[in-house]
Amino acid sequence: MTKQTILGRVSQLAKANINALLDQAEDPQKLLDQLIRDYTNNIAEAEEAVAGTIGNLRLLEQDHTEDVAAGREWGEKALAASKKADELRSAGHSADADTFDNLAKVALERQLQSEKEARTAEPAIASQTEVVDKLKVGLERMKVKLNELTAKRDELVARAKSAQAQNRMMDAVKNVNVLDPTSELGRFEDKVRREEARAMGKQELAASSLDAQFEQLDSVGDRAEVEARLAALKSG
Repeated sequence: MTKQTILGRVSQLAKANINALLDQAEDPQKLLDQLIRDYTNNIAEAEEAVAGTIGNLRLLEQDHTEDVAAGREWGEKALAASKKADELRSAGHSADADTFDNLAKVALERQLQSEKEARTAEPAIASQTEVVDKLKVGLERMKVKLNELTAKRDELVARAKSAQAQNRMMDAVKNVNVLDPTSELGRFEDKVRREEARAMGKQELAASSLDAQFEQLDSVGDRAEVEARLAALKSG
């Protein structure tokens, strides 16, 4: 995959509207898992492309630096040869002076060639720098997006587990109807009520028996009083 294709893919993924994709998905969790895989793979590919592009850029920059330095060096050599030619010509050595002037011309030609190569490389350096900058920005955005995807996936999984637990709880509660006499709770409550009723019956029976005993005592006392009064009548 070329760096241009990588750059387009990185830009597309970095700008992707994840929420819109999730709204359209039948299974959001599967979509998130797939997106995470896609982002992870494309980040790895983009990092390779960035590394290669940066490497090429650095080579271009080194060549440009060398061309600039070579142009400066050839200019210095041309100047030195020209000065030497002037000195020799002033001393009356015209032939030697011409030789150094020719050397100065050769040095100037080399200077011009180096400067031309440096200028030719500058647009390529500028273009490569722009690509590298865009890839770096896209990479950072994709890494942020990948973190968002991972967090959203974890949140979605947690929500799904919570919903499942709530559904299980509601199903269990639905199966226990306190108003249904056939339910386990209803049958248990009915048994408790029968036990309570039995205890109330026993209490009433005990109270009735006690009242009868007191009434019996009252009756014995009345008979004793009657007998005492009869004996008093007879003695009087």
